[in-house]
Amino acid sequence: MDQTLQRAKELFTSYFGSYFQMHRDGKYEEYKTYQVTKETEAEWLEESIAKYTAELSIRNWDAIALLLSIAKNFPDSRILDNVIAFASRHLMSSDSIVKLMHAEHSVAIMKLVKDKCSTEQLHNAYKVTALILEDIISKPLIIDPGHELHDFQIKDKKSLNNRAAKSIELIKEMLHETK
Repeated sequence: MDQTLQRAKELFTSYFGSYFQMHRDGKYEEYKTYQVTKETEAEWLEESIAKYTAELSIRNWDAIALLLSIAKNFPDSRILDNVIAFASRHLMSSDSIVKLMHAEHSVAIMKLVKDKCSTEQLHNAYKVTALILEDIISKPLIIDPGHELHDFQIKDKKSLNNRAAKSIELIKEMLHETK
């Protein structure tokens, strides 16, 4: 890849494909000069989705936050599928904070990509995420070392449960919209 295309890719991926954010930071005019095709941008998005999906972890939720950033600009059902597949395989063994953070990000992604998903995809995502949230509410508060409640604006088990319940309500609202 030549240097100009590399610079264009760097701009595009660092702004998650958001022309608005590029413009806000004074970078959009530079980006336009590279005359990147929509097909190339689509390739870069696919690469980013694959990269951040591979980085999903119960130890660090940067990857899910980055996938959420991509979904804000380019709603893609694959993002939701990847996040839900990860959650169904790995989250039930994690601590209460990790479950809540992943579930809240998943709900946000659902809201963004719901128009790009099949009813079956959405119902699966609702089910998996609701099970995680219900698990948070029904089980004792479990916190791994390094996770402090106050860092996540949570005071105690009750406030954790309240946030989980709010996310469940959001899922119920989205479920009623799809009927």
